[in-house]
Amino acid sequence: MTPESSNRPVALITGASAGLGLALAHGLADRGWTLVIDARGADALKDAADALAGRTDVVPLAGDVTDPEHRADLLDAVTELGRLDLLVNNASYLGPSPLQPLGVADLDELRRVYEVDVVAPIALTQALLPELTTASGVVLNISSDAAVEAYEGWGGYGSAKAALDHATAVLAAEHPSLAVYAVDPGDLRTAMHQAAFPGEDISDRPEPSTVVPAFLQLLDSRPKSGRYRAAEFAPAVTS
Repeated sequence: MTPESSNRPVALITGASAGLGLALAHGLADRGWTLVIDARGADALKDAADALAGRTDVVPLAGDVTDPEHRADLLDAVTELGRLDLLVNNASYLGPSPLQPLGVADLDELRRVYEVDVVAPIALTQALLPELTTASGVVLNISSDAAVEAYEGWGGYGSAKAALDHATAVLAAEHPSLAVYAVDPGDLRTAMHQAAFPGEDISDRPEPSTVVPAFLQLLDSRPKSGRYRAAEFAPAVTS
């Protein structure tokens, strides 16, 4: 860590080894942000960190966001850096593939969906509130259109994201000095989206990198806390 880097904004991004999390990490790295990144897969996370390391300071910490010890490690990393300007709760769990209708859904899998998609983001936000408050920072929770639309088979994931949306709104009301957002990025060409449609061709979905400008515009404009769609801030490129 150089003296100059201590003055850079700091972001913690969960689920940052692939997909939208990794794309956001690259977008922030291009702006000189210092990054703490997390994912369950240590090898993929190391590859992501290696790709970022030439452009910014990056701290990779492999682990499961539902694990209190791992969340404590993330807090320690932020404390070591001395600040936190942005928390991106991106890590999510879809549930089994193919998706299960609610009427026959495995309840242990549903509990896992809620632990990853609702409880863990709240717990991590709780742990990091002092640092975020000091920085008048931003909490960015990644949502989905399944949180507001009723799609067959999406009951577990969609209802969990709906719960996260409401938790986002409550946190915003309780902490007016922060900007607290739930953002639906739209359908993207990711491994999770492919798992939702096994065997189908999803090559018509845009790459995660195409929505990064929208997220950066959100951070730049810092609108009032609330739920947004990425498309409201910049058009997604579909090629």
